[in-house]
Amino acid sequence: MAHEGRENEGLSERAQTLLRVLIESYIRDGQPVGSRVLSRDSGLELSSATIRNVMADLEEFGFVSSPHTSAGRIPTDKGYRFFVNTLLRMQPLDESAVAEIRRQVDNRRENSKDLVSSVSQLLSTVTKLAGVVTVPRTQQASITHVEFVVLSENRVLAVLVFDDREVQNRIIQLERYYSPDELRRASNYLNEQFRGRTLTQVREEILRQLAETHADMNQIMLDAISVAQHVFEAGEGEDRLEYVIKGETNLMGMAELTNVEKLRRLFEAFNEKRDFLHLLDNSLKAQGVQIFIGHESGFQILDDCSVITAPYAAGDAVVGVVGVIGPTRMAYERVIPIVDMTAKLLGAALNSRR
Repeated sequence: MAHEGRENEGLSERAQTLLRVLIESYIRDGQPVGSRVLSRDSGLELSSATIRNVMADLEEFGFVSSPHTSAGRIPTDKGYRFFVNTLLRMQPLDESAVAEIRRQVDNRRENSKDLVSSVSQLLSTVTKLAGVVTVPRTQQASITHVEFVVLSENRVLAVLVFDDREVQNRIIQLERYYSPDELRRASNYLNEQFRGRTLTQVREEILRQLAETHADMNQIMLDAISVAQHVFEAGEGEDRLEYVIKGETNLMGMAELTNVEKLRRLFEAFNEKRDFLHLLDNSLKAQGVQIFIGHESGFQILDDCSVITAPYAAGDAVVGVVGVIGPTRMAYERVIPIVDMTAKLLGAALNSRR
């Protein structure tokens, strides 16, 4: 999990129990938690004075805070992190939710984007939060065909077709004008050379050929490699994640996100994708479920949110991420297993289509 901590040093078992009860109560009801609720729900026979002392200690440690004039307390990001790492009791997976997710991902679709969209919507429906799923990265897919179309001002449209049925269009700027005949000869050469290779393998081969002596290359080969260098350099930027997010409106009913301006900025961040893509990219490189609580995401716009992600794989390669976005006050014990299972089911569905 993201941001493992060692904050339990010096925290007594009694304090841990009361912190767990406080957070579970706050997640359930959304109200600051007072001594009476803690005494009733903890099963510990403690006086109000003892509970107040423990709460004061937890506040000093930074696990809880006192909002305004309320006698109760609420968890901080640090409190949630300790709860998730140490105190969380996972719920058994909701079998009906699993069956529905399995049904959706097993429903073969021609386009992986359609599958991603339906899984994102399903995650949102099942968790009542916002669901996010990245489109499988195409650099794992092999190129089956390259074609060029002449545009104006030395620009060329490159059409890349992959063996997973994805098609990418890239506009490249060349140093000189290439005639349709030259581009056709270049595409014939590239199709012959690169068919069946992934983007990564193609880039490596282009670098290798560029490093070799040009004396051994005829003009068609030189033109083809020159054009290909532009196409696949452009591809570095195009390899960035693309994602589908569904159920953003579920966040509008959350008490922590009722501020209209805050919601507007959050939705803008989802649409602009820049910051959020960075977070998902980090999740793609990690192993297993990642949990970013509040400020841990590193993006101020997500300070009142938690993001739970899990990578999914096709074959041996991780190709994408599934996740859920909600307020820090979310049912972690239920959401974490759902995200984890959805990632596994989506990976299994993609593997069966290969």
